[in-house]
Amino acid sequence: MTAITYEKQITALLVVDPYNDFISEGGKIWSRIQGVAEANNCVANMLLILNAARDSGLMVFYAMHHRYRPGDYETWRYIAPIQRAAWQRRTFELGTWGGEFRAEFAPKPGEIVAAEHWCSSGFANTDLDLQLKKHGIHRLIVIGLIAHTCIEATVRHAAELGYDVTMVKDATADYSDEMMRAALDINLPNYASAIVSAKEIVDSIVSLQ
Repeated sequence: MTAITYEKQITALLVVDPYNDFISEGGKIWSRIQGVAEANNCVANMLLILNAARDSGLMVFYAMHHRYRPGDYETWRYIAPIQRAAWQRRTFELGTWGGEFRAEFAPKPGEIVAAEHWCSSGFANTDLDLQLKKHGIHRLIVIGLIAHTCIEATVRHAAELGYDVTMVKDATADYSDEMMRAALDINLPNYASAIVSAKEIVDSIVSLQ
């Protein structure tokens, strides 16, 4: 495969939900994605890509899920099933270890953390689109969790807004191989211009001028 080329001035890495609850041993959701995540070296690949982006001077943005706070959802008239599950489990609870960035993924100075999204899309009801546009970003390289929910919703929304999106297939994970295949082989090819491996994207990033 011919390496994809990117222009540093208009390209950014978008990291979705690198919370302890997702990608650290003992996290509330880790046991559910552990099998898939370990099979494709998801966390190691995410870190490899993040470090390559940082070393190459590529801008890094974070799209983080809303962290549970007491009282959330209690007065809502309608609650999506995925939100109800987060409410019941107190997923990514504010002030707890699970609701913190995994240490290696903590943002560095100059990296942009968008407002937290309440459901799945990193763009819905947040300032992510504004932040990207204000920094002149038109192309996104997307990594993070979970393939068939926040990743798929964010990539779809990015395409609707006119961004060119590259998805890294072994820098995400899901609850099962079936869900991963549905996201990466059936749904995301409709919205991502390229779906590549961590090695391929790192090769492209390190070649940036």
